[in-house]
Amino acid sequence: MRADGRQGKDRSRHWIGFIAIPVWCLLPVAWIVSLSFKSLEETAAGSPQFLPKDFTTSNYGEILKNDDFTRALINSFGIAMIATVLSVVFATPAAYAIARLEFKGKRLVLSMAPAIAMFPVVSLVGPLFDMWRTFGLFNTWPGLIIPYMTFTLPLAIWTLSAFFREIPWEMEQAAQVDGATSWQAFHKVIVPLAAPGVFTAAILTFFFARNEFVLTISLTSTTSSRTVPAQMSFFVGPDPFNPPYAQLATASVIVTIPVIIIVLLFQRKIVAGLTSGAVKG
Repeated sequence: MRADGRQGKDRSRHWIGFIAIPVWCLLPVAWIVSLSFKSLEETAAGSPQFLPKDFTTSNYGEILKNDDFTRALINSFGIAMIATVLSVVFATPAAYAIARLEFKGKRLVLSMAPAIAMFPVVSLVGPLFDMWRTFGLFNTWPGLIIPYMTFTLPLAIWTLSAFFREIPWEMEQAAQVDGATSWQAFHKVIVPLAAPGVFTAAILTFFFARNEFVLTISLTSTTSSRTVPAQMSFFVGPDPFNPPYAQLATASVIVTIPVIIIVLLFQRKIVAGLTSGAVKG
């Protein structure tokens, strides 16, 4: 009886933890969603209640009609997608070489990849600002794509190299025995097997590039290439001491919806890529 009582207490504690943790994590998200349905007058008055007094969807209509915001959405998706595609294309053969070949400095290259990805972006802003102004890349898509690749490319290499190590070497040797060249074995055998890892690397790099703020706020001056994180900082409203919190919350919800959809649609591939690359090594 005592053992059953202890097991019952342990289960109740586990269930309390399982409920408390999601509630604690999702509470800010729920507050932002609730705030997006409040009127500007209600938020300006410092409304403390969770649910809006007067439920309204006018904020969504105003945000979607804002040309600067829609342009920022296009910029965010386009710049992040191009940086992701280039990073994955260059990282795939590089990660394969690191996983399969033996050369001097291999461990140094692999250990430097995450270090470069985590390098403080603020220290690059000053030199990049002067260089981009000189080369004519300031306030352009390439002016953001190139520095974005400084952290998306190492991240993709580090993720893919761990995944390529899990693919049996015999698969490639069997293809070569059947008459395939090294490139054909890599292209037709290894890359399809590494598809979950490639997809995982693409998702991670896309989210990193899409959420970047420091570079885009420093290397742009107009909405022609400014992305959403930077554009949202210009939502100041007519009163600088009372920002339009409802519009900021609405923009945050609109920006977050595509991320949630992508994760829900491809969560199995993301989990498969992460777990497959973390089994060994």
